[in-house]
Amino acid sequence: MRLCLKKKKKKKRKGKTALSPGPCPPLPNPILSSLLSPQPELGWGGCLGLAVERERHGRDSGELRRLLNSLECKQDEYAKSMILHSITRCVYLLEAEASACTTDDIVLLGYMLDDKDNSVKTQALNTLKAFSGIRKFRLKIQEHSIKVLELISTIWDTELHIAGLRLLNNLPLPDYVHPQLRRVMPALMEILQSDYILAQVPEDHGQGPALLTSPSTALRERSRGSCLPCSGSDSPAFSCFTLSFIQVQAVRLLSYLAQKNDLLYDILNCQVHSNFLNLFQPTQPGSLLYEVLVFAERLSEGRNAPHYRAVKWHYNEQSLHESLFGEESRLADRLLALVIHPEEDVQIQACKVIVSLQYPQDLRSRPSSCQPSRSYFKNTE
Repeated sequence: MRLCLKKKKKKKRKGKTALSPGPCPPLPNPILSSLLSPQPELGWGGCLGLAVERERHGRDSGELRRLLNSLECKQDEYAKSMILHSITRCVYLLEAEASACTTDDIVLLGYMLDDKDNSVKTQALNTLKAFSGIRKFRLKIQEHSIKVLELISTIWDTELHIAGLRLLNNLPLPDYVHPQLRRVMPALMEILQSDYILAQVPEDHGQGPALLTSPSTALRERSRGSCLPCSGSDSPAFSCFTLSFIQVQAVRLLSYLAQKNDLLYDILNCQVHSNFLNLFQPTQPGSLLYEVLVFAERLSEGRNAPHYRAVKWHYNEQSLHESLFGEESRLADRLLALVIHPEEDVQIQACKVIVSLQYPQDLRSRPSSCQPSRSYFKNTE
């Protein structure tokens, strides 16, 4: 009996040594071989780990090139999503290999934006976002800006919105995109106000493509150093985080566009919901409040600029301008409440908005087609 037990222990030890993650196993191992084989359905975790280790030693693993080549082959939607997700990870982790790619690779990724499956489009947006961090690809990726704007304005998908907005916020948008921006402005404003996005969070509990779009939240954690609760995608905590994150991305893009002189009026005249000022409620997440206040400050500064005041603008009754700066606006009340917000960044930004609402002295003597704002801050020191 003792001899039998010793033999069994020896066999177990042999199995462990064969499965050890050494750089070059002495005997071919079927599990390790399957992880290294370029088959998306078997997973790329082990392969990527070895690729990172090789790059640390100054060697090109060729992993990113293999993935891009496999994307050119005919694949089903699930396989394409997996490959694109793996390419995104490689771009972030294998800097040298990512820099060695060409603009033809960006063109290939752009083709994925026309795929019929939303998860493939989302993963392609995430991959383009990863490549946009490399300077030489930025101009080529900019060429897809109009397509990205079309996607986020015509497809109501939570993860696609996140991926598309993150990409746009990482790119300087060229002037030739401005006509398309005017057309999608209502959609951007709708995304910013969309409380009902909570119902759009994926409910897939399996390992399908719906869960493959989660890398966008992981990359956000990486940039901010924060952690998410370990909850399912259908939990209230995940849903609230998703809603807030989409709104933050949308308002960041609108804040950037508000600095463009030829787009300012289109933003101010954009129709908003009657409860738009709920975005300034102290109960909103601090990150969202801060971005909304930055947006309000830029709008206020833009409308007070001499070249903008030189024109008589006409606004719709339910426009963003009337909601923020109209006679019936309650923005002043919201700002006063935010001055004592627990987060210092929000307090400071609320004060900046208050200062920006101080109209220039010559504005009072100028005729205007809009009724003056009844603000609490006009006569304050």
